[in-house]
Amino acid sequence: MIWAWIGALAVGLTLGILGSGGSILTVPVLVYLVGEPEKVAIAESLGIVGAISLSGFIPYAIKKQVHWPSIFYFGVPGIAGTYFGSVMAAYVSGEFQLIVFAFIMLIAAIMMFRQKAREPKPVSQYNLVKWQLGLQGFGVGSLTGFIGVGGGFMIVPALVLLAGLPISLSVGTSLAIISLNSFSGFYKHLDVLKSFDLTLNWSLIIIFSLIGAVGSLIGNRVGVYIPQEKLKKSFASFLVVMAAYIIFMNL
Repeated sequence: MIWAWIGALAVGLTLGILGSGGSILTVPVLVYLVGEPEKVAIAESLGIVGAISLSGFIPYAIKKQVHWPSIFYFGVPGIAGTYFGSVMAAYVSGEFQLIVFAFIMLIAAIMMFRQKAREPKPVSQYNLVKWQLGLQGFGVGSLTGFIGVGGGFMIVPALVLLAGLPISLSVGTSLAIISLNSFSGFYKHLDVLKSFDLTLNWSLIIIFSLIGAVGSLIGNRVGVYIPQEKLKKSFASFLVVMAAYIIFMNL
């Protein structure tokens, strides 16, 4: 179980440093290190990611590095999308969900490889893209509900490019949105698990969340001293390897 707790710490550190990416590790850790069934792991991942993201969000909120309008325009459609994705999860197998999850990991890796620092748009242009934020929010939420991934790797670029936010605001705002989506998906997945006669491991969720929350707070503090571009490239390479392993195991 020690590797599971190390994985929990890694999830928190990545979320705290990058504001994204860490939640995409949670499901593989729960499935391959803890041995949880696929659907149970996805549901537990939503609760864990929600808790870790909330703990990571608090320091940004205290420092007023959160853009509340973006939380509304991105987060509300995201909650609706999460509910939709959770409903759809009841109609497919856990293996299929993991295969979709692996392809999302590959997309995340490609985005991290290609993503370069960009100048944010002037905030005065914000009113032009509310509908785009809402549409992307629904899409990210659907993925959150379906496969248990927080979607921060898509949320942060969207906030920078569509809402015109600097990275300093995007990370804190992303964590708030991830938390909202994850908790709403977790609530709906309780019904999904009942339909499959499956139950959650609450002690695992609590311990994993606490370790991840500590990692998130540490990552928030040390992130300013770490070259994030190199970190993103290394993390993206790991995602490619992990995605290939998941696809191999489920095909």
